[in-house]
Amino acid sequence: MKKLIPLAILLLFLGSVLSGCTQQQQQEENPPVTTLEDVAKDVVVMLMEKNLTGVYSLFNTSITTQLSLDGFVNIWEEQIVAPYGNITKIVRTRLINESGSSVVYVTCNFSKTQVLDVKITFNSQEKILSLLIVPTQEVFEYVPPSYVNLQGFTEQNVSIIADEHWKLPATLTIPIGDGPFPAVLLVHGSGPNDRDESYGPNKPFKDIAWGLASRGIVVLRYEKRTLQYSDEIAQLNNFTVQDETITDAIAGVNVLVSSSVVDPSKIFVLGHSLGGMLAPRIALQDNKIKGLILLAGPTRHLEDLILEQSRYLATISGLNQSAELTELERQVMMIKNLSMNETDKIFGVPKSYWVDLATYDPVQSAQLLDIPMFILQGERDYQVTMVDYDQWNETFSSNPLVRLKTYPSLNHFFMTGTGIPTNAEYMVEGHVDEDVVLDITSWITTQ
Repeated sequence: MKKLIPLAILLLFLGSVLSGCTQQQQQEENPPVTTLEDVAKDVVVMLMEKNLTGVYSLFNTSITTQLSLDGFVNIWEEQIVAPYGNITKIVRTRLINESGSSVVYVTCNFSKTQVLDVKITFNSQEKILSLLIVPTQEVFEYVPPSYVNLQGFTEQNVSIIADEHWKLPATLTIPIGDGPFPAVLLVHGSGPNDRDESYGPNKPFKDIAWGLASRGIVVLRYEKRTLQYSDEIAQLNNFTVQDETITDAIAGVNVLVSSSVVDPSKIFVLGHSLGGMLAPRIALQDNKIKGLILLAGPTRHLEDLILEQSRYLATISGLNQSAELTELERQVMMIKNLSMNETDKIFGVPKSYWVDLATYDPVQSAQLLDIPMFILQGERDYQVTMVDYDQWNETFSSNPLVRLKTYPSLNHFFMTGTGIPTNAEYMVEGHVDEDVVLDITSWITTQ
């Protein structure tokens, strides 16, 4: 999650203040024009030169009273340099306006991966409001995987409307030929995902949509509400997964039902990560869904997964992150005990979100269903692990309506990787494995 910590993303957030130009520049008789992009590049150059003391000296006292220089150095080295490497090159900068603030994205090469963005937000006085390391906003050229037949389908722009206020842009991918066809709705993982579930150079939902449509299956994918309306949702103090995911997924099913190219008796929901966890709850609210496909669907509470992932990444980094983990453990216990105020937000979401999930058990909910399910798991997935899969398997291995399968070399995005799994490999260009697409196709056509 990006509002809620994403299962595929680590962010470094540093509220800080930076003067628009140096004292020497101010004293020059005819100083050169300094733009926000220049200021942002200066900050990144200091990071490249490992001048973390210099960067720290630019922080506002509201930050330095809470974060020591050693703490800042530890965050930078452990959460950024360890998994991604050092910044080796500034590729480009771009200045945009987000919610009334000026934001500079500085696209950089990192030594252990391809590219990431250093995102710096400025206020109207040209002071830095935040510094984040995020998946790059650079536009990558999408190269379809070999299993896609570009002549085998067409696409239409449609909308998903659970409520007029939350209208969502969507894409309907339609096979060439005589319908009606079976159809799949793609439901995102955590965070404000786009319709392709883009991360860096990768677009797993686009791979799946085009792969399935090449084989005679209609696919609907859409912009997630938390992406399309991120600013509005950030202001809400009463927000749950029903608002984030479930209501829009049901509206998406209704779009498929009303489409002349879709066989209404063969509509399936494919949920990835958080979408997989919530898929049983979606199906319990809509009997038009004839089957579920769960890709890396968690069986445990989200806060437990967040803590487990953080401990894992700390262990493989080889660095001491005990202070950060202690703080994370404190936040997780607040969620467990629901001991926050109604307006407090932990991991970017309010108390109502955690109250809603506290009593939800995806396995128990799935047991209430009488529809086919296909549960898939990558064995290299460190975010939703074989611990979760084993619980699905223990519950449903003898159920004739349920198929379960694991893939030894695949990660959380169901892409091939090697070695110790890390978050850095998500920035390496790849595609959803062909076997996954073929297995889903085969399973759907036999229902």
